Amino acid sequence: MTATVPETRTATPDSSGDRAIRPAEAVRARPRARGARGYARACAARSSVELRAFFRNRQSLVFTLFFPVILLVVFGSIFEGKVEGTDTDFRQVFMAGVIAAGVMSTAFSGLAINVAIERDTGTIRRLALTPMPKSAYFVGKLVRVVVTTVLETILLIGIAVAAFGLPLPQTAERWSTLAWCLALGTAACALAGTAYSALIPNSRSAAAVVTPVFMVLQFISGVFYPFENLPLWMQNTAALFPVKWMAQGFRSVFLPDSFAVVEPAGSWEPGRIALVLALWAVGGLLATGLTFGWRGPRVR
Repeated sequence: MTATVPETRTATPDSSGDRAIRPAEAVRARPRARGARGYARACAARSSVELRAFFRNRQSLVFTLFFPVILLVVFGSIFEGKVEGTDTDFRQVFMAGVIAAGVMSTAFSGLAINVAIERDTGTIRRLALTPMPKSAYFVGKLVRVVVTTVLETILLIGIAVAAFGLPLPQTAERWSTLAWCLALGTAACALAGTAYSALIPNSRSAAAVVTPVFMVLQFISGVFYPFENLPLWMQNTAALFPVKWMAQGFRSVFLPDSFAVVEPAGSWEPGRIALVLALWAVGGLLATGLTFGWRGPRVR
Protein backbone atom coordinates (compact mmCIF):
# COMPACT_ATOMS: atom_id res chain seq x y z
CA MET A 1 0.00 0.00 0.00
CA THR A 2 1.34 3.37 -0.91
CA ALA A 3 0.55 6.56 0.94
CA THR A 4 -1.25 9.32 -0.92
CA VAL A 5 0.38 12.66 -0.54
CA PRO A 6 -2.24 15.46 -0.34
CA GLU A 7 -2.00 17.97 -3.09
CA THR A 8 -0.54 21.28 -2.04
CA ARG A 9 -1.55 24.38 -3.92
CA THR A 10 0.65 27.40 -4.10
CA ALA A 11 -0.12 30.84 -5.27
CA THR A 12 0.50 31.46 -8.94
CA PRO A 13 0.13 34.62 -10.87
CA ASP A 14 -2.96 34.83 -13.05
CA SER A 15 -3.07 36.12 -16.58
CA SER A 16 -3.41 39.71 -15.43
CA GLY A 17 -0.30 39.56 -13.30
CA ASP A 18 -2.14 39.67 -9.91
CA ARG A 19 -1.41 37.07 -7.26
CA ALA A 20 -3.97 34.25 -7.16
CA ILE A 21 -5.89 33.87 -3.89
CA ARG A 22 -4.93 30.84 -1.83
CA PRO A 23 -7.80 28.51 -0.83
CA ALA A 24 -7.07 29.19 2.86
CA GLU A 25 -7.43 32.93 2.28
CA ALA A 26 -10.77 32.43 0.57
CA VAL A 27 -12.00 30.41 3.56
CA ARG A 28 -10.90 33.12 5.97
CA ALA A 29 -12.65 35.77 3.86
CA ARG A 30 -16.05 34.05 4.02
CA PRO A 31 -16.75 34.72 7.72
CA ARG A 32 -16.02 38.39 7.22
CA ALA A 33 -18.45 38.52 4.30
CA ARG A 34 -21.08 36.68 6.29
CA GLY A 35 -20.47 39.03 9.21
CA ALA A 36 -20.95 42.09 7.01
CA ARG A 37 -24.12 40.66 5.50
CA GLY A 38 -25.37 39.66 8.93
CA TYR A 39 -24.72 43.14 10.29
CA ALA A 40 -26.53 44.72 7.35
CA ARG A 41 -29.50 42.41 7.88
CA ALA A 42 -29.57 43.24 11.61
CA CYS A 43 -29.55 46.98 10.86
CA ALA A 44 -32.26 46.60 8.22
CA ALA A 45 -34.43 44.51 10.56
CA ARG A 46 -34.00 46.97 13.42
CA SER A 47 -34.76 49.92 11.13
CA SER A 48 -37.93 48.19 9.93
CA VAL A 49 -39.05 47.62 13.53
CA GLU A 50 -38.40 51.27 14.40
CA LEU A 51 -40.40 52.60 11.46
CA ARG A 52 -43.35 50.26 12.02
CA ALA A 53 -43.44 51.11 15.71
CA PHE A 54 -43.42 54.84 14.98
CA PHE A 55 -46.18 54.87 12.38
CA ARG A 56 -48.39 52.54 14.45
CA ASN A 57 -48.14 54.78 17.51
CA ARG A 58 -50.79 57.48 17.17
CA GLN A 59 -49.38 59.49 20.06
CA SER A 60 -45.97 59.66 18.39
CA LEU A 61 -47.52 60.63 15.08
CA VAL A 62 -49.53 63.47 16.60
CA PHE A 63 -46.87 64.87 18.93
CA THR A 64 -43.82 64.38 16.71
CA LEU A 65 -45.07 64.61 13.13
CA PHE A 66 -48.25 66.67 13.21
CA PHE A 67 -47.59 69.15 16.05
CA PRO A 68 -45.42 71.40 13.82
CA VAL A 69 -48.07 71.10 11.10
CA ILE A 70 -50.72 72.32 13.54
CA LEU A 71 -48.49 75.25 14.51
CA LEU A 72 -47.94 76.10 10.85
CA VAL A 73 -51.64 76.12 10.00
CA VAL A 74 -52.78 78.00 13.12
CA PHE A 75 -50.13 80.71 13.26
CA GLY A 76 -49.93 80.98 9.47
CA SER A 77 -53.63 81.82 9.46
CA ILE A 78 -53.27 84.43 12.21
CA PHE A 79 -50.16 86.40 11.29
CA GLU A 80 -50.07 88.87 8.42
CA GLY A 81 -48.17 91.94 7.29
CA LYS A 82 -44.59 92.72 6.35
CA VAL A 83 -41.54 92.42 8.56
CA GLU A 84 -40.41 95.90 9.53
CA GLY A 85 -37.69 97.22 7.25
CA THR A 86 -38.35 94.65 4.51
CA ASP A 87 -40.88 93.74 1.83
CA THR A 88 -41.08 90.15 3.10
CA ASP A 89 -44.35 88.73 4.39
CA PHE A 90 -44.03 87.74 8.05
CA ARG A 91 -45.76 84.42 7.36
CA GLN A 92 -42.91 83.41 5.06
CA VAL A 93 -40.39 84.16 7.82
CA PHE A 94 -42.48 82.19 10.29
CA MET A 95 -42.80 79.21 7.96
CA ALA A 96 -39.04 78.97 7.47
CA GLY A 97 -38.71 78.87 11.26
CA VAL A 98 -41.41 76.20 11.63
CA ILE A 99 -39.45 73.91 9.30
CA ALA A 100 -36.55 74.15 11.76
CA ALA A 101 -38.96 73.43 14.61
CA GLY A 102 -40.17 70.39 12.68
CA VAL A 103 -36.63 69.04 12.46
CA MET A 104 -36.22 69.49 16.21
CA SER A 105 -39.57 67.82 16.85
CA THR A 106 -38.67 64.62 15.00
CA ALA A 107 -34.93 64.47 15.64
CA PHE A 108 -34.71 65.78 19.22
CA SER A 109 -38.01 65.60 21.08
CA GLY A 110 -39.39 62.43 19.53
CA LEU A 111 -36.09 60.57 19.78
CA ALA A 112 -35.27 61.62 23.35
CA ILE A 113 -38.71 60.59 24.61
CA ASN A 114 -38.61 57.30 22.72
CA VAL A 115 -35.18 56.33 24.03
CA ALA A 116 -36.16 57.25 27.60
CA ILE A 117 -39.29 55.08 27.41
CA GLU A 118 -37.40 52.12 25.97
CA ARG A 119 -34.70 52.42 28.64
CA ASP A 120 -37.24 52.63 31.47
CA THR A 121 -39.30 49.68 30.24
CA GLY A 122 -36.24 47.48 29.79
CA THR A 123 -36.45 47.28 26.00
CA ILE A 124 -32.93 48.60 25.50
CA ARG A 125 -31.56 46.21 28.13
CA ARG A 126 -33.20 43.21 26.44
CA LEU A 127 -31.88 44.28 23.04
CA ALA A 128 -28.38 44.62 24.49
CA LEU A 129 -28.54 40.99 25.66
CA THR A 130 -29.50 39.63 22.22
CA PRO A 131 -26.99 38.66 19.50
CA MET A 132 -27.91 41.86 17.66
CA PRO A 133 -24.91 44.23 17.42
CA LYS A 134 -25.47 47.12 19.79
CA SER A 135 -24.65 49.62 17.07
CA ALA A 136 -27.62 48.30 15.07
CA TYR A 137 -29.87 49.88 17.69
CA PHE A 138 -28.46 53.32 16.89
CA VAL A 139 -28.61 52.67 13.14
CA GLY A 140 -32.30 51.84 13.48
CA LYS A 141 -32.91 55.08 15.39
CA LEU A 142 -30.99 57.05 12.78
CA VAL A 143 -33.03 55.58 9.93
CA ARG A 144 -36.23 56.37 11.81
CA VAL A 145 -35.15 59.96 12.42
CA VAL A 146 -34.03 60.53 8.82
CA VAL A 147 -37.25 59.12 7.33
CA THR A 148 -39.56 61.02 9.67
CA THR A 149 -37.59 64.27 9.35
CA VAL A 150 -37.68 64.15 5.55
CA LEU A 151 -41.42 63.41 5.62
CA GLU A 152 -41.99 66.22 8.11
CA THR A 153 -40.03 68.69 6.00
CA ILE A 154 -41.83 67.74 2.78
CA LEU A 155 -45.18 68.00 4.54
CA LEU A 156 -44.43 71.44 6.01
CA ILE A 157 -43.02 72.83 2.76
CA GLY A 158 -45.96 71.46 0.78
CA ILE A 159 -48.52 73.09 3.08
CA ALA A 160 -46.58 76.35 3.24
CA VAL A 161 -46.33 76.57 -0.56
CA ALA A 162 -49.90 75.50 -1.29
CA ALA A 163 -51.73 77.39 1.46
CA PHE A 164 -49.55 80.39 2.27
CA GLY A 165 -47.56 81.11 -0.87
CA LEU A 166 -44.08 80.26 0.38
CA PRO A 167 -41.82 80.43 -2.71
CA LEU A 168 -39.76 77.37 -3.55
CA PRO A 169 -35.98 77.81 -3.99
CA GLN A 170 -35.19 79.05 -7.49
CA THR A 171 -31.51 78.07 -7.76
CA ALA A 172 -29.45 74.90 -7.37
CA GLU A 173 -27.37 76.66 -4.71
CA ARG A 174 -30.44 77.20 -2.53
CA TRP A 175 -31.57 73.60 -2.93
CA SER A 176 -28.05 72.54 -1.94
CA THR A 177 -28.25 74.77 1.15
CA LEU A 178 -31.58 73.19 2.06
CA ALA A 179 -30.04 69.72 1.77
CA TRP A 180 -26.92 70.31 3.90
CA CYS A 181 -28.74 72.42 6.48
CA LEU A 182 -31.38 69.70 6.85
CA ALA A 183 -28.74 66.97 7.09
CA LEU A 184 -26.54 68.76 9.63
CA GLY A 185 -29.53 69.97 11.63
CA THR A 186 -30.99 66.47 11.79
CA ALA A 187 -27.67 64.99 12.93
CA ALA A 188 -27.15 67.71 15.55
CA CYS A 189 -30.66 67.38 17.01
CA ALA A 190 -30.70 63.57 16.92
CA LEU A 191 -27.38 63.18 18.71
CA ALA A 192 -28.29 65.90 21.20
CA GLY A 193 -31.61 64.14 21.83
CA THR A 194 -29.94 60.78 22.45
CA ALA A 195 -27.53 62.39 24.91
CA TYR A 196 -30.31 64.39 26.58
CA SER A 197 -32.29 61.20 27.22
CA ALA A 198 -29.77 60.40 29.99
CA LEU A 199 -31.29 63.27 32.01
CA ILE A 200 -34.81 61.78 31.87
CA PRO A 201 -35.41 59.79 35.08
CA ASN A 202 -38.29 57.62 33.86
CA SER A 203 -40.83 57.18 31.08
CA ARG A 204 -43.62 59.01 32.94
CA SER A 205 -41.62 62.24 33.10
CA ALA A 206 -40.16 62.02 29.59
CA ALA A 207 -42.55 64.46 27.92
CA ALA A 208 -42.39 66.86 30.90
CA VAL A 209 -38.58 66.98 30.74
CA VAL A 210 -38.31 67.32 26.95
CA THR A 211 -41.25 69.53 25.94
CA PRO A 212 -40.22 72.72 27.86
CA VAL A 213 -36.80 72.67 26.18
CA PHE A 214 -38.46 72.18 22.80
CA MET A 215 -40.90 75.05 23.31
CA VAL A 216 -38.46 77.55 24.87
CA LEU A 217 -35.90 77.11 22.10
CA GLN A 218 -38.60 77.80 19.52
CA PHE A 219 -39.58 81.06 21.18
CA ILE A 220 -36.03 82.40 21.58
CA SER A 221 -34.82 81.18 18.17
CA GLY A 222 -37.09 83.32 16.03
CA VAL A 223 -39.70 80.71 15.08
CA PHE A 224 -42.76 82.63 16.32
CA TYR A 225 -41.29 86.12 16.23
CA PRO A 226 -38.70 87.85 14.01
CA PHE A 227 -35.32 87.01 15.51
CA GLU A 228 -33.92 90.52 15.08
CA ASN A 229 -36.72 91.93 17.25
CA LEU A 230 -35.98 89.68 20.22
CA PRO A 231 -34.09 91.06 23.26
CA LEU A 232 -30.33 90.85 22.85
CA TRP A 233 -29.94 88.38 25.72
CA MET A 234 -32.40 86.03 24.02
CA GLN A 235 -30.51 86.30 20.74
CA ASN A 236 -27.21 85.52 22.47
CA THR A 237 -28.73 82.56 24.31
CA ALA A 238 -30.38 81.17 21.18
CA ALA A 239 -27.08 81.44 19.29
CA LEU A 240 -25.71 78.69 21.55
CA PHE A 241 -28.23 76.16 20.25
CA PRO A 242 -28.85 74.61 16.82
CA VAL A 243 -32.49 75.69 16.28
CA LYS A 244 -31.55 79.33 15.73
CA TRP A 245 -28.99 78.36 13.10
CA MET A 246 -31.30 75.93 11.34
CA ALA A 247 -34.00 78.61 11.15
CA GLN A 248 -31.48 81.08 9.76
CA GLY A 249 -30.31 78.53 7.20
CA PHE A 250 -33.86 77.84 6.06
CA ARG A 251 -34.57 81.57 5.83
CA SER A 252 -31.61 81.86 3.46
CA VAL A 253 -33.24 79.17 1.31
CA PHE A 254 -36.80 80.50 1.11
CA LEU A 255 -36.52 84.26 1.65
CA PRO A 256 -35.11 86.90 -0.73
CA ASP A 257 -31.49 87.95 -0.29
CA SER A 258 -32.69 91.44 0.66
CA PHE A 259 -33.99 90.01 3.94
CA ALA A 260 -30.43 89.24 5.08
CA VAL A 261 -29.92 92.88 6.06
CA VAL A 262 -32.15 92.41 9.12
CA GLU A 263 -30.25 89.34 10.31
CA PRO A 264 -28.01 90.05 13.35
CA ALA A 265 -24.83 89.85 11.26
CA GLY A 266 -26.37 91.51 8.20
CA SER A 267 -25.81 88.35 6.13
CA TRP A 268 -26.89 84.70 6.02
CA GLU A 269 -23.56 83.37 7.43
CA PRO A 270 -23.70 79.93 5.76
CA GLY A 271 -20.22 79.01 6.96
CA ARG A 272 -21.05 79.75 10.59
CA ILE A 273 -24.35 77.86 10.30
CA ALA A 274 -22.54 74.75 9.04
CA LEU A 275 -19.84 75.07 11.70
CA VAL A 276 -22.26 75.41 14.63
CA LEU A 277 -24.44 72.51 13.49
CA ALA A 278 -21.38 70.31 12.88
CA LEU A 279 -20.02 71.13 16.36
CA TRP A 280 -23.37 70.20 17.90
CA ALA A 281 -23.33 66.90 16.02
CA VAL A 282 -19.82 66.07 17.23
CA GLY A 283 -20.60 67.20 20.77
CA GLY A 284 -23.80 65.15 20.80
CA LEU A 285 -21.91 62.09 19.60
CA LEU A 286 -19.29 62.44 22.34
CA ALA A 287 -21.93 63.07 25.01
CA THR A 288 -23.91 60.03 23.88
CA GLY A 289 -20.82 57.86 24.10
CA LEU A 290 -20.13 59.06 27.63
CA THR A 291 -23.67 59.05 29.06
CA PHE A 292 -25.75 56.46 27.18
CA GLY A 293 -27.02 53.73 29.46
CA TRP A 294 -28.46 50.37 28.39
CA ARG A 295 -30.42 49.91 31.59
CA GLY A 296 -32.78 52.21 33.44
CA PRO A 297 -32.73 52.61 37.23
CA ARG A 298 -35.81 50.39 37.61
CA VAL A 299 -34.59 47.65 35.27
CA ARG A 300 -32.85 44.61 36.70
